[in-house]
Amino acid sequence: VGMAFPHVLPSSRVPDPAAAPPLNWGIIAPGGIARQFASAVRLSTRQRIVAVGSRSIDNARAFAADFGVTSAYGSYEQLVADPTVEAVYVASPHSEHAAQALLAIEAGKHVLVEKAFTRNAREARKVVDAARRRGVALMEAMWTRFLPHTDVVRQLLAAGTIGELEVFAADHGQQIPPERAWRLHDPKLAGGALLDLGVYPVSFASFVLGRPDAVLASGSLTETGVDRQVSALLTRFADHPHAQALVSCTLAAKTPTTATISGSLARIELDGDFYAPNRVRLVSPSGESITSEAPPVLGHQGLAYEAAHFAQLVADGFTESPQLPLDETIAIMEVLDEIRSQVRVRYPGE
Repeated sequence: VGMAFPHVLPSSRVPDPAAAPPLNWGIIAPGGIARQFASAVRLSTRQRIVAVGSRSIDNARAFAADFGVTSAYGSYEQLVADPTVEAVYVASPHSEHAAQALLAIEAGKHVLVEKAFTRNAREARKVVDAARRRGVALMEAMWTRFLPHTDVVRQLLAAGTIGELEVFAADHGQQIPPERAWRLHDPKLAGGALLDLGVYPVSFASFVLGRPDAVLASGSLTETGVDRQVSALLTRFADHPHAQALVSCTLAAKTPTTATISGSLARIELDGDFYAPNRVRLVSPSGESITSEAPPVLGHQGLAYEAAHFAQLVADGFTESPQLPLDETIAIMEVLDEIRSQVRVRYPGE
């Protein structure tokens, strides 16, 4: 006998990002995602960006001028040495994450590292070990994990509302030619669809189902030798014996970027873009549905939630997030490594 179909969805328990105590942030690499982060933080939180570091002092100064940042540095070493900086946000290409995170950790700073966390699991373990030794907070900036709609999904799964989990499906494709973002086509910068886009469905599958013990992947490469398109089937989840996760990503087309979680009693649907602030729809086998309320912010303004969550962790004396533990970040990197090895993408120096 199934549970009665609910008349109302749970409310998100995620606090208003403005409630988190302020932390003094330094930003490494003032590119596109750093700009979106700074904009979200300024609009919706009490966080303070006090310094920015770039290999180009001009880039650092331009960013500082745009976002009212006190100090601009022409090197990452200077940034992490700034005594006013409490936490560092690493916003560079994947190839640089490990070295820059280690630099900030050794300087005793708390560190938020943009996803994908590193190039591979070996680098991820090295960064995690360093942070644990130094006793600083460390977290992967997988912003989806901290958004209000994700907490609605979390509650539905915990309550068993959709029954036994059967099929998870999520995709993330964007049309990103080399002239729009060369880094995604450059093996030296750990480019490719998987680490930049595929990490979202893989991480969301981990959130829903845990760690897969089997991975079957297929894909095609760009002329530069990074993955252009990848699809993977993740199976053998310890707590969900029948469940399968279907994940896909591409650099060459804008796909629906939706996610569905289908269970024996109901299914959860997230419209595109599933990884950004969203509504949650619960659908019964007979087709009746209920939908959560509209998100309080849209698009990349949702980056405010991960910044606030991290600041609250630090204030509460935690060094890792219960919502995205470091061991899970490593496990996600291991899945990405396995997918990448099956589609035969290697980065220089690996």
